[in-house]
Amino acid sequence: MFTRITSYTLYGVDAIKVDVEVHTARGSPQFNIVGLPDKAISESRERVRAGLINSGYKFPLERITVNLSPADLRKESPAFDLPVAMGILIATGQVKISDLESIAMVGEISLDGTVNRVRGLLSVADQCSKDGIRTLLVPQDNAYEAAVIQKVRVIPITSLGQAIAFLSGNSEVPSVQVDLAEIFSLNG
Repeated sequence: MFTRITSYTLYGVDAIKVDVEVHTARGSPQFNIVGLPDKAISESRERVRAGLINSGYKFPLERITVNLSPADLRKESPAFDLPVAMGILIATGQVKISDLESIAMVGEISLDGTVNRVRGLLSVADQCSKDGIRTLLVPQDNAYEAAVIQKVRVIPITSLGQAIAFLSGNSEVPSVQVDLAEIFSLNG
């Protein structure tokens, strides 16, 4: 099976769209991440594996290939953990999510499935608005940073389980709202 999830990486201060493509197939169990990942992303395999298991899901005993596209762009961040984990669950049929076209997600997953903060959410949300992404799932700990960009619905996520429940329509998570007038009056 195959699935594609939209995510973003930072290049300087700019965010660049990255397609997280997940393919699963029968064969000897392997979990490979390709597309010029750095060490933090290579370590993602262990975080994702433990996060899935400790969230009550099965880590598939299949051949798993994750491609971070475009492949010629170096990716430096654990922010791909959430889309990689979600892609594995969708590709293996453990989770059914119908519409991912206008959704992007970023977040590091801890070993217990908690979604941890990542860098650069203001840039990510800004690029999402330019790319036509309507909903962005982000770690709750720094969701307000992304919510400054008001053209994107920012969903604060605390765990892999909460992200799955939201995306599958089993749970409503209120979006984060920021009052820009209040922010600017405080800095005034």
